[in-house]
Amino acid sequence: MNKTIAILAGDGIGPEVIAEARKVMDAVARRFGHSFIYKEALVGAAAIDATGDPFPGKTERTCREADAILFGAIGDPKYDNDPSAKVRPEQGLLRMRSTLGLYANIRPVMSYEALEDRSPLKNNVISGTDFVVFRELTGGIYFGEPRGRTENGNTAFDSCVYSREEIRRIAHKAFQAAGKRRKHVTLVDKANVLATSRLWREEVVRVGEEYPDITLDYMFVDNAAMKIILQPTFFDVVLTENMFGDIITDEASVIAGSLGLLPSASTGDEFALFEPIHGSYPQAAGKNTANPMGAILSAAMLLEYAFGAIEESKAIRDAVASALEEGSVTEDLNADSPLSTREVGDYVAGKVLEMKEVAE
Repeated sequence: MNKTIAILAGDGIGPEVIAEARKVMDAVARRFGHSFIYKEALVGAAAIDATGDPFPGKTERTCREADAILFGAIGDPKYDNDPSAKVRPEQGLLRMRSTLGLYANIRPVMSYEALEDRSPLKNNVISGTDFVVFRELTGGIYFGEPRGRTENGNTAFDSCVYSREEIRRIAHKAFQAAGKRRKHVTLVDKANVLATSRLWREEVVRVGEEYPDITLDYMFVDNAAMKIILQPTFFDVVLTENMFGDIITDEASVIAGSLGLLPSASTGDEFALFEPIHGSYPQAAGKNTANPMGAILSAAMLLEYAFGAIEESKAIRDAVASALEEGSVTEDLNADSPLSTREVGDYVAGKVLEMKEVAE
């Protein structure tokens, strides 16, 4: 396998964790006889500082020419703390999703036995959790028009807009994923009060008729938020709109015991981007303490979803599981004897290669 991967390390801890993901990808390449070519490009605050644009044309071309995209994080305090800033790092992320047609955000949520004591939830509640959220990513209130403020500045407004096609295309992805899992889709909405949610229900029911072996049920978002805490094992595939998905996936991140563990994919019909969900975490930038597991597991998702490399993806996930079991982790998971960001990357990459020797 010879593949080109666009590397958008971004801001904050992004460059540090992506460096470790690359290290593990190189170990995979060595073990399985592949070749990965990396093309680096700027995005976010780093791109604004260099070009004045959070998603420059050169970066877009790099993404379009690659076989997949590995992304770190976007965000910088100098923009977060300046509400008047006309150009913001997050604009680059939204534009990248829209321009590349990345309409489906896929976030797996699972519990790790070795970390169950780290979760604020009880072990007997989270044990066995394994679900995936399909969040629509390029529609809804984050993109709807009109938006703005009235002339006197005393009133602000946003619009939540969805079309049947936007709903249909991600619904198909969710049902197809459920067919490979436990055949259960839960649509999360607010159909009792929102017109867009009622459209979601209508269209998802229509799509569901094409998948007669999949069980479809519905849950209001407030109830779903509660059930994720009380009974996360109920869920298999969760399908939802942009803002609701943004909220419940961050809520669900506590199940794993650390935000730094969770990977994600943003896919469309042509392009696919893979990223950890933890954000730029500027307080830890440059300290070599950030948890790289989310970025490493995002690389595993890249191999599986973008390249169909199931065995290679499993090798990374097995190596991560080994690190968690042995306590070879960063300070957020082992305050007594933590490893650094680079040491965790070294461990996981080494374990991938060690497994090769065992297999032989």
